[in-house]
Amino acid sequence: MTYESKEFLKKIIQTPSPSGFEEDIQAVVREYMKPHASLIKTDVHGNVTAVKNPDAPFRVMLAGHCDQIGLLVNYIDAEGFLYVLPLGGWDTQQLVGQRVLLWTESGPIPGVIGKKPIHLLNEEERKKVPKIQDLWIDIGAADKEEAEKLVTVGTPATLELEYRELQNGMFAAPAADDKTGMWVVMEALKRAETSKLNCGVYAVSTVQEEVGLRGSKTSVFGIDPSIGIAVDVTFSTDCPTIEKKQNGEVKLGGGPVLSRGPNMNNKLVNHLIRVAKEHEIPYQICAENRITGTDANPIQVNRSGVATALISIPNRYMHSPVEVVSFKDLDAAANLIARFLESLDTTEDFIPGSISGSL
Repeated sequence: MTYESKEFLKKIIQTPSPSGFEEDIQAVVREYMKPHASLIKTDVHGNVTAVKNPDAPFRVMLAGHCDQIGLLVNYIDAEGFLYVLPLGGWDTQQLVGQRVLLWTESGPIPGVIGKKPIHLLNEEERKKVPKIQDLWIDIGAADKEEAEKLVTVGTPATLELEYRELQNGMFAAPAADDKTGMWVVMEALKRAETSKLNCGVYAVSTVQEEVGLRGSKTSVFGIDPSIGIAVDVTFSTDCPTIEKKQNGEVKLGGGPVLSRGPNMNNKLVNHLIRVAKEHEIPYQICAENRITGTDANPIQVNRSGVATALISIPNRYMHSPVEVVSFKDLDAAANLIARFLESLDTTEDFIPGSISGSL
């Protein structure tokens, strides 16, 4: 991973992008991709698409969502405490005691999430997992009037966007889901040599995935690709309490994960595996027995159908303030997609046939 690429990764991790409020991170994407794309466009939904070979009739879409789970101010009480709604799927236990930033037009406002102290909980309350309405954000306001001068109902919030490097080429941060996937698709476009491409490549930083796969639905319809590859995160099972018999064997540093199942095109997955083997790129295989909760879902069923694959980055502690991923997996995923794009013969048939030849 080059210094430039790593700095881009750090910058997107530290830029807010709660679902529905992705403008700041998309500005970072547009600026970074200017030297590496023939065309960059933003649609009315907020999706940003970087393109190589825009005139090619055969189109490949790469999708990684830039939005992160967040919070939305819903009510300000008389004492100036803020009550919030979730943006995306939170485990409320992860929110207790966290430092947050509220993203206002005049800049970020720091706050902390509070709840009733354990000393004051009765026996029944101690047994219960707190609900979102049991928590509040304290910005230190004296009262409602002072709080309303700083924030309004509808102001989005995120956890503090801290980036921390760990041992053995790993780092921890909130929103590695799925800023790492977005990084991969942009980096893959950057690494693919234009002279070797027989197709148009459309790398999309999609929006609002965490609230219903919304950005990918509109962007794939507009692009109308023949092939779509979504890049997201998946559960790393190399840590305590995760059952491998149920969730498969996935480890950090073991390479990107290629999924098999009904949301994927078998021929496309086999092609990706051949490319990985040819270039000695490490990879892992995961079984998905249903339609995935990723951008691969709407891409596959766009218009009359798209040959779809899902490449996933192993992730520990998903939807938490300390999601852990490996630089090695990100690098390998970007290289795999870049080499795949260069290998693609646009006359190749991805219509399903016999499975007897599957790898």
